[in-house]
Amino acid sequence: MELSERKIKILNIAIEEFIKDAAPITSGSVKDKSSLDVSTATLRSELNALEAMGFLKQLHTSGGRVPTAQGYRFYVENMLKSIKASNGELEEVRELIENRTKSLNEIVAGIAKIISKATNYPTVVLVNGMENLVLKEFKIIPLLDEKCMVLIGTNYGYITNTMDIKATAQNCEDASNYLTKYFKGETMGFMLENISQLKKGMSGEIKAFQSVVDNIVVGLSKLNQRKLLNVQAEGVAEIVGNEKDIKEAKKVLKTLSDEKELIEVLDDDSKKMSAVISGENDETCSVIKAPIIVGGNKLASIGVFGPQKMNYMGIASALKVVVDELNKDKGE
Repeated sequence: MELSERKIKILNIAIEEFIKDAAPITSGSVKDKSSLDVSTATLRSELNALEAMGFLKQLHTSGGRVPTAQGYRFYVENMLKSIKASNGELEEVRELIENRTKSLNEIVAGIAKIISKATNYPTVVLVNGMENLVLKEFKIIPLLDEKCMVLIGTNYGYITNTMDIKATAQNCEDASNYLTKYFKGETMGFMLENISQLKKGMSGEIKAFQSVVDNIVVGLSKLNQRKLLNVQAEGVAEIVGNEKDIKEAKKVLKTLSDEKELIEVLDDDSKKMSAVISGENDETCSVIKAPIIVGGNKLASIGVFGPQKMNYMGIASALKVVVDELNKDKGE
């Protein structure tokens, strides 16, 4: 729906003021908050038009107006087109992603915690593109009781796993060198697609440690089918503490406790920041989400969850700062 520049400005003011203090917007308050050189009567007419178009609504006949779900959606979609992030408070993000010795699980939890702390809203990270991880090295270490510790270095930290593999120290070292030599710099997806063909041409060379390689391939195939989910619930207390938002807070808590629903919300192919705004009668809450891209492919989704009336601009800015830094030079 096409809106004039003036209507867009008035709608933005109405929504931003309502988010800030939960006070219904009036023509007088719009005039006070804007630089528009128009009369109160003209502003009242514009607010009436926005209400007729479904972007605002009146709670009481004589009262001011509040945003509708349609109004929030329009505001967020337009805001995301022009969002610019400042370069502040990035040190914690840089330290996290430069420390490649941490496990992927630790890094994912760290990303969620940083964003949750920055936005003061609960944050969820879903790793749904394991096949896009770039492999750096393999280390296979024999343990007691016919087990081996497998450490796989990637561009987003280490994947660690203990596997039931009976192998000598030499077999483990040879398998580590073999996998690193042929798949360093390739994605996990590439390795899983091509290792069978490679093994056929090298059956004699790898015969001694083939069982080790086969077990690792099986383990990675299973890992590739999993979705790694991390939920940081910081910020929920503040939402719950606001009596005006108690209904919305219950939606947030319900969504965060439902792993299937979280995956459904975040598991998409979008490579741009986007938002899902809940309506009054929706069971779910609102969410702003952004992708982490590796070599042009999506590795993970970050979602910040909250009530319909949340600080979309602040959340989108914080997400952009973190995601831009995470997406920088990570496909090496």
